[in-house]
Amino acid sequence: MFNLKSVLPLAAALLLSVAGAHATVRTETGLTESAAGKSETYRLNVPTEKDIATTQIRLVVPAGVVISRFQVTPGFTRTVKKDASGLVTEVVWTGRVAPMEYARFFFQARNPAAGGEVVWKIYQTYSDGSVVAWDDTNPAEGPASRTTVK
Repeated sequence: MFNLKSVLPLAAALLLSVAGAHATVRTETGLTESAAGKSETYRLNVPTEKDIATTQIRLVVPAGVVISRFQVTPGFTRTVKKDASGLVTEVVWTGRVAPMEYARFFFQARNPAAGGEVVWKIYQTYSDGSVVAWDDTNPAEGPASRTTVK
C-alpha cells in the first residue's frame, strides 16, 4: 500500500517537469520578462523529448528584437537569415541532441523599444525528419515561448 500524501507531491513534480520540457527562450538568468530597449543575453533551451535525436533547431526572431551576437555552441553549426537592412530574422542550429539530453544556445539581443509581449517561434527537427513546432499552431501541444517586455 502507498501513502497518498507522499505520492501527490511526486506526481505534481513529474507533471511540472513534463510541462516545462518544451523548447523555450528565457533571459540568461531564467526570467520571462525584461525591460524595453534593454540589451539582454537570452538562452534558447531545447530538450529532446523523443527517443531519437534532435538534429536541427530553427528560431524565428520576433519583430523588434535585434540580435547582435551568439555564443559558440560546440558540436553545432549556425546559419542566419537577414532582411534587407541586415537584421537577423531567423537562426538555424544544426547538430545533435541525443534522447534524454538538452542543448542551450545563448545569444545577445536588444529588446523592442516599446513594451509588450515578444513571441519566440521555435521549430525542432528530429533525425526522422519530423518537426515539432513550438509556435502556438497547436498551443496545447506546442506553445510558443514568450517574453514580457516592460
